[in-house]
Amino acid sequence: MGSVRLLPEIVANQIAAGEVVERPASVVKELVENALDAGATRITVDIQAGGRSLIRVADNGSGMNRDDALLCLERHATSKIQVAEDLASIATMGFRGEAIPSIASVSRLALTTLASDNETGEGTRIDIHAGKIRAVELAGHAVGTTVEVRSLFYNLPARRKFLRTPETERSHIQHFMTLAALANPAVGFVFNSDQRKVWELPPCEVDDTSDSQLSAVRERMAALHGEGISLLNVDSSGDYRVAKAIPDDPEIGMQWDGQTTVRTWGLIGAPGVSRSTRANQHLFVNRRPVENRSLNRSLMEGYHTALMKGQFPVCCLFIEIAPGEVDVNIHPAKREVKFHHERDVRRLLTQAVQETLLAFHSQRPKSALTPVDEAVDVTPSSPAAIPTQQELGDEPVLAALGQAQPIAPQDVPVRATPLPVPLGRADGAPVPLLHVPLRLVGVVGKLYVVLESDKGLVLMDQHAAHERVLYEQMLRRMESEGRAASQKLLLPETVELPPREARFLSGTMETLNRLGVGLSEFGERTFLLDALPPFVKAADSRKFVLELVDRLQAAGEGVNALRLGEDVIAKTVCRHAVKANDALREEELQTLVDDLRRCEMPYTCPHGRPTIIEMNYLELEKKFGRIQ
Repeated sequence: MGSVRLLPEIVANQIAAGEVVERPASVVKELVENALDAGATRITVDIQAGGRSLIRVADNGSGMNRDDALLCLERHATSKIQVAEDLASIATMGFRGEAIPSIASVSRLALTTLASDNETGEGTRIDIHAGKIRAVELAGHAVGTTVEVRSLFYNLPARRKFLRTPETERSHIQHFMTLAALANPAVGFVFNSDQRKVWELPPCEVDDTSDSQLSAVRERMAALHGEGISLLNVDSSGDYRVAKAIPDDPEIGMQWDGQTTVRTWGLIGAPGVSRSTRANQHLFVNRRPVENRSLNRSLMEGYHTALMKGQFPVCCLFIEIAPGEVDVNIHPAKREVKFHHERDVRRLLTQAVQETLLAFHSQRPKSALTPVDEAVDVTPSSPAAIPTQQELGDEPVLAALGQAQPIAPQDVPVRATPLPVPLGRADGAPVPLLHVPLRLVGVVGKLYVVLESDKGLVLMDQHAAHERVLYEQMLRRMESEGRAASQKLLLPETVELPPREARFLSGTMETLNRLGVGLSEFGERTFLLDALPPFVKAADSRKFVLELVDRLQAAGEGVNALRLGEDVIAKTVCRHAVKANDALREEELQTLVDDLRRCEMPYTCPHGRPTIIEMNYLELEKKFGRIQ
C-alpha cells in the first residue's frame, strides 16, 4: 500500500479552517460578508469573551430554504459563482463556499434561517458540532439568517491556546466591524460585547448621487471616529487603456481594448490632520477593505509635503473599478487584492489626493465667504523686508538665499475692527483658514502670530509659514527651466543592479534625464552613471541608484523634475527663513500672510509641520470651564 492517502473530510475541513479562520475576527468577517451578500439592511453581532465563547451574527437578508441551508455546509457550495469564468469578475464579498463548513469544523455551530419566499413561515435550524450534523429541525425565525458559533477551536486545543486575551480579540472584531460599517453606510449595524452595547449605527439614507454617498460616509466617520476630525471630500474619476491578448496572432500578441474608468471617492484628512499609525487609514476596492502596499505608497505620495515624517493620513477612500480589473482571489482571507494595471490605479489615486488637497485652498470662496483680498484686516503698507524669490541667488544649491535682517522689536497694535458674520459650509466640509476673515492681534514668543477668526483663535508659525513661501517660490523658479541641472562626473562609475530594478530603470531613462541624472545602459544589468544634479552628493553610487529606484517607484509616473532636489531645497529654505527671534513689523506680517495665501499648499511647511492652526471658541470655553 502506498504512503499517499486521501484525507478524511473532517480533516480537510480543519485544514481549510486554518487558512480561513485565524481568530474570532475571521469568523465575524465571513459571516458578516455573507449577510451583506444576502442583501441585509440590518446586521447584529453579539460576542462573548472576545468571540471565544460566542459569536452570533443575525441579519434580515434573503435567508435560505431547508435544502440550501443543508447544502451550504458542504465545501465549495455557493450561490455566488457558477463557472470558472466568474472568478475573473467577482462582484460579491464571498465566492469560495468554504467559510461555513470551515467554521463548523472547529466549533459548535447553529444555523437558523427563513427564506424570503417561504410561504409557510417555518424556518430551519441546523446544529453541527465539529463538522458533524447533530440535528435538523423546524424553527421559528424572521426572514433572514442567524448563525451562532460557540466554543471556537474547542476541538483544536493547540489552536485555542494561541488566541490572545478576550480584550485583544474583541478589538480585532471591532476593527473589522468598523470597516464593514464604513463600507456599507446604507446598512444598519449593532455590535454587542459581553451583553453590553458597543455601538448601534442606524442605516444612512443613500442614493446614487455622489453628494449623498459622501454625506453618508461622513456621517459614519463621525459616528465611529468622532466629530472633531477635519475631512475633505474626494470625488475623482480617470481612465486608463486596457489591452487584451490575441491568441491567434502571436506576432501582435496584444491589442488595445478600449478604456477602463476608475472612480476614487471618499474622505481624506485636511492638511495637518494625521496620525502616528495607519489605524485611521481605510482603503476599499469595490467596497471591500483591502491591504495593499502600493495603494499606501500612492496615498503618501498624494500628500507629499503635507505630512510630517513618521505620520500617516486619516482617510476613508473607495476605489470603484471594473471587477474584471482586480483579482480578489490571491489571499486566503481575501485581505489583499491585485490589480491588472496597478501602475495606472496608483497614478489615479495619487492624482485624486493631490487635486483634493490643492483644491482645498485654491478654490475661490463661495458667495457667503468674504473675498480673500478682504480676509486679513491689516491695511497695506510699505514692502516688507522678508526675503522673497527675487532675493534668491542662481546657484543650484540655493546658497545665495537672502536672510531677513533682524528688526527692532516693537508691539503690534491690536485692531478694533469688528469681524464679519460667522461663516460655514452646508456640506460639513471644513472651510480653509485662509479663506475666512482674520484680524491681527499680536505676536507671542517672537514666533507665533496671533490672529482672530469668526470661530476663535488662530495661530501662525512665522518660521514654518515663511519656509512654505520660499519653498514654493524656489520650486516654481526651477521648474520653469523645464528640467533639473546636470553636472558631469569627473570619473563615471558603473552600477550593476538586480534584474527587477534593472528592468524598471531601463524604462525610466527619460524621467532620469529630467531629474539631471546621467544613466545609460552598459550591459544587460549594468548602467553607467556619468552625471548628477549639482545638489546631489553620492558617495556610494550603487546605493544612490537603488535609493533612486525606490523613490521613483513610490512616486509613480509624472514625477516632479526636481524630486531629487526637494529635500535639499527644504533644508536650505529652513536655514534662510525668518527665525523664532526675528521680530517682524505689522507690514511684514501682512506680506507673509498674503504670500502664504498665494501658495498651492499653504497649511504645512515643506517638512509637513502645520503653518497655521485654529482653536475654536468651543475649545476655549472648555479650557476655561464655561462648558463641560
